[in-house]
Amino acid sequence: MDFKFTQKEEAFRRELRSWLQENLPPGWLDGKKRLPKDDKEYADFLRDWQRKLYDGGWAAIAWPEKYGGRAATIMEEIVYQQEMVYADAPPLINYVGIHMVGPTLMQIGTEEQRERYIKKILTGEEVWCQGYSEPNAGSDLAAIQTSAVRVGDRWLINGQKVWTSFGHLADKCFLLARTGQFDKKHKGITVFLMDMHQPGVETRPIVQMDGQQEFNEVYLTDAVAHDSDIVGKVHEGWGVTIALLMHERTGIGGQVFTLEKQFNDLIKLTKFLQRDDRPLIRAPLVRQRLADFYSRVQGARLNYYRNLTKTLKNGHPGAEGSMDKWMVSELTKEIFSYALSIQGPSGVLWKEHAPVHSSWQENFLYSFGMTIGGGTSEMQKNTIAERILGLPKDIGR
Repeated sequence: MDFKFTQKEEAFRRELRSWLQENLPPGWLDGKKRLPKDDKEYADFLRDWQRKLYDGGWAAIAWPEKYGGRAATIMEEIVYQQEMVYADAPPLINYVGIHMVGPTLMQIGTEEQRERYIKKILTGEEVWCQGYSEPNAGSDLAAIQTSAVRVGDRWLINGQKVWTSFGHLADKCFLLARTGQFDKKHKGITVFLMDMHQPGVETRPIVQMDGQQEFNEVYLTDAVAHDSDIVGKVHEGWGVTIALLMHERTGIGGQVFTLEKQFNDLIKLTKFLQRDDRPLIRAPLVRQRLADFYSRVQGARLNYYRNLTKTLKNGHPGAEGSMDKWMVSELTKEIFSYALSIQGPSGVLWKEHAPVHSSWQENFLYSFGMTIGGGTSEMQKNTIAERILGLPKDIGR
């Protein structure tokens, strides 16, 4: 198989790399990146970064040109993801809006909704969150209990959402609510574009074990939405839900390239840490473990390329994305676990007390969430078993 990129794709890479060199904060590419600690300053920093991406034409390259994108090919998206990972570029504050909500509105939304929301998604003026999971409806989204009832010319929404990424920073929410009861539980669900800045919406950050507050609980008490806020048809929101999830799972390439970078950083760590006055990388057992990681990281990359090739031929992604997601999230957790173990007792130290940069400890704790967010490892295994291997469903499913 030929893994070379075309001349056009390499020219695209050079253009992006040049833009990043000119527009990333001073010293960023020299390892001197500084992110604000305060939540508001951090949010403002990310909004400014997304606006800069928009002004440069890099906010959503795969979007059609008429919506502010570049109509980039899949391979150009791969180049984009690679370069963003290699530069360790700041994250997108509006990841949900750009990778999920925007494409779904282009596919299913009304012209009025596209006119109202698309540009502000790109510029970062309106940040979006996703109101899917609930305390009793995580992997089984059809079990949601949040309700929306029509009262006059309004819909009143009551219930609770959980694990809402960036909910405390979001202006809008792509929300699922039950609007009717039918024999099939997938029917009777409606998708609303809900304003987060209203009296009936209360957001409570969930403090994670790494000290971050990225996820949130959202409590809805007579929150208001209107007919113009409905995506698709009333009671027919399940198809809209699946459409958004398909858009969500097309971004696995970035995770694959991040995995490669994390492995390379692990190599650097073993060269820095000493044992018996020698770098750890010279220890046979360490080298053996690194070789194991290397082969598995390359296996994940090549498997992703194989699945990407199938996507290029078929014109759409398939169930194979579950293989990529499962492999990457589980291997990421192993790599960070090993990074802590080779630090010895000091591996449990935190922040300024850590012997090396505490990002290893922070990322180890965060890595557990990767096996949950976007579909748990258990659900990915079920998908692989049923839709790729053709095995029967679990008993009771």
